[in-house]
Amino acid sequence: MTDQNGSAHQPVRYDVRHTTTYSYSEPVPVCHNEVHLVPRELSRQRLLATALEVDPAPAGISTSTDYFGNQVGYFSVEEGHERLVVIATSSVAVEPPRPWQEHASPAWEAIRDAVASAADPEAIAAREFVLDSPFVRLAPQLAEWARQSFTPGRPWAEAVMDLTRRIHRDFVYDPTATTTSTPVEEVFAHRRGVCQDFAHLQIACLRSLGLPARYVSGYLCNERRGHGTAGADANDAGMVGADASHAWLAAWGGLAGWLDVDPTNDCQAGLLHITVAWGRDYADVSPIKGVCVGGGRHAIDVAVHVTRTA
Repeated sequence: MTDQNGSAHQPVRYDVRHTTTYSYSEPVPVCHNEVHLVPRELSRQRLLATALEVDPAPAGISTSTDYFGNQVGYFSVEEGHERLVVIATSSVAVEPPRPWQEHASPAWEAIRDAVASAADPEAIAAREFVLDSPFVRLAPQLAEWARQSFTPGRPWAEAVMDLTRRIHRDFVYDPTATTTSTPVEEVFAHRRGVCQDFAHLQIACLRSLGLPARYVSGYLCNERRGHGTAGADANDAGMVGADASHAWLAAWGGLAGWLDVDPTNDCQAGLLHITVAWGRDYADVSPIKGVCVGGGRHAIDVAVHVTRTA
C-alpha cells in the first residue's frame, strides 16, 4: 500500500492551473456553461485564492452552492467564436488526513445496518449515497466480488482499504479503454479504465453491499521535487492521474466519518490530493459542462498543472 499521507503536520500549499480549450470547426454564436473548478473548504483544506478566466469574455459569471455544498460557476458567451478557453486558477493549503488505521472501525455489517435503519441524522444523510445514480448502478456480481474484501465481521476501514488495493491490482489503467459514459459493468468485465472508472467501480461495489460511498473530483500533485517530500516519493513511485482532473471516492463509516481512498493509486487520499467537489458520481461534479449552438465538429484539450509552493 502506497503511503503518501506523510507525518508532518504543517500544511502544504499548492497553486493549481486548470486550462480547458474547446476548438470548433464552425462558429458558435452562443454557449452556456456550468463549472465545478473551485476547491472546497474542508477541515484540512483551505482555499486561499481562486479566479476564473474565460476567452472570449462572457456576458457574466455567477456562482452558487449546489446541493452537495460545492461551489458552482455559470457563464454564457454570447458572441461568435471558434475557440473557447477556460482557465481556473486556485491556491490551496492542504493538511494530512488522519491515517485510516486510526479510524474507529466497527465491523462493516454494523455500518450497513445503521444505514438501513437510518436511525440518526448522519445515517439518514449518508443513505442517499447507497442508492443508484446515473453512472453507478447496484449489481449482485459487484457485491459478490466485493465480499472477498468484506468478509464476515471484518473492520470496515480495513475492508475498504483491501478493496482499494484489489482494484489497483486487478485493473489496468488505460486511457483508451473507456469514455466518460462507459458503464461500470463494462469496466468490470474488461478490467480496464481510468480514475473515473475505478472510482465508480469501487462506489458501485460498496453500494451493492449497502455501504454509502460518494464520488470525489479534484487534483493530484504532478510536480516531482526530488527532495524527499511526501509528494516526490509518491510521484516517483508511480502516482497516476496528475495531468488532468483526478477522481477518487469517500466511504462512510458511521462515527469514523468519511474515508477518502484512491483506487487508481492504491492509497488513502492524502497530501497530494486536492478536493474540488463531491456528489453521487461524475454527473454531479463534472469540471465543465454546457450547451452550445452550432460549432460543427469540436475538440477538447485539458491541461492541469499543480505546483507545490510551500
